[in-house]
Amino acid sequence: MSRRIRVEGHLSTEELQQRYRSATHPAEKMHWQVLWLVAKGDSAEEVAEVTTYTADWVRTLVRRYNRGGPEAVLDGRRGHSGRRPLLSPEQEAELPVVLEGAAPRGGLWSGPEVARWMAEKLGKPVLPQRGWEYLRRVGHTPQIPRPSHKEGDPDAQEAFQEGTPRARSPGAPGTP
Repeated sequence: MSRRIRVEGHLSTEELQQRYRSATHPAEKMHWQVLWLVAKGDSAEEVAEVTTYTADWVRTLVRRYNRGGPEAVLDGRRGHSGRRPLLSPEQEAELPVVLEGAAPRGGLWSGPEVARWMAEKLGKPVLPQRGWEYLRRVGHTPQIPRPSHKEGDPDAQEAFQEGTPRARSPGAPGTP
């Protein structure tokens, strides 16, 4: 028989229950439930059976709470993508200004063009998709019209559009 684990008195059993009931983040909700059940007197094995965590994880979570208090229960992954951004905040602020000018090799700014600019700034190679991500991050979407056919007949195009069936909105007459 394993020895019972104990939850330190950072919060009362009622406060732990309240945090469990009011938590909106799924991982944090489960953490509060674990602590509340252990504080009520359930063993790590009983709590593990109810929560589908392992008894070892229940003990680890309780130890973490006992050492760090309520802040230690929060899910540390929230708001953290797992990697540092390539550009510093200053470099990221510089990018929209650079995008206002012409691309170094002419034409429009693209993912590979931004990646080349980033590689110059960082002094290391940058993959083209990272350039594309930073283009989107700063909200740069070059709006250019689609090309029209040089020999296109505007009247014929209009007649074609008029003959094309339009999608009907749900609930419109004649829609199932």
